[in-house]
Amino acid sequence: MKKLVSAPYLAWMAVFVVVPLLMVAYFAFFEDGHFTLDYVSNVSQYTNIFIRSIWLAAIATAICLIIAYPVAMILSEMDTSYQGTLLMIVMLPMWMNFLLRTYAWMTILGNNGVLNQFFGLFGLGPFKMLNTQGAVVLGMVYNYLPFMLLPIYNVMVKIDKSVLEAAQDLGCNRARVISKVILPLSMPGVMSGITMVFVPAISTFIISRMLGGGGNLLIGDLIEMQFLGNSYNPNLGAAISLVLMVIVLLIMTLMNQFDVDDDKPLI
Repeated sequence: MKKLVSAPYLAWMAVFVVVPLLMVAYFAFFEDGHFTLDYVSNVSQYTNIFIRSIWLAAIATAICLIIAYPVAMILSEMDTSYQGTLLMIVMLPMWMNFLLRTYAWMTILGNNGVLNQFFGLFGLGPFKMLNTQGAVVLGMVYNYLPFMLLPIYNVMVKIDKSVLEAAQDLGCNRARVISKVILPLSMPGVMSGITMVFVPAISTFIISRMLGGGGNLLIGDLIEMQFLGNSYNPNLGAAISLVLMVIVLLIMTLMNQFDVDDDKPLI
């Protein structure tokens, strides 16, 4: 019975996950039916782009975590009647189109944008904010912050309040309760949030193109150029995609090593 129920899911996984991955691997290692390692070896010439993408994605992920964790903690401790409203406010920008949200930042950060006009009132600027790595990171944080906030909030709101009260009764102050109880119990949400932000951030191409300009090329831009740009080369694009998947899997495996052991005492 279980096999029968899971059959549609397995079929969906095979068609939309396994088959595309096999196609990527085929184009990366085969050309006109002949096995080759040329395309995979050529990926090394884009090492600087890989490093830039990983670095900017890591910065954006760290900023999202720094912002989302205290916000999630505050939300989880508020009265339930306010939590739904505040969560709706957090999710409200997500109701707009992704391109529209990113394009709005172009008008804000431009040389004649809202921020530079504001600074101009005090005789400052104009500052170059658009087409910089900072603008790319800002776009990532803005677009992916809810993906960090929601998993952490969902875990924190389920923490039994009696556990926190017990820690306080045992002599823990507020800082020790956070570090020894809340933080370990919220680690599953933190790890999920890091994954949900880092993976799309490292492979993004719309944000880097619109806010970073041509001087801040990321892996996503490079892959898109191989399939849709003038330098059409699907074999190289597939090889870059394959290497990117391996890098992401290695980083996620490394991150899982920092997961908290459920058998370890909290205090």
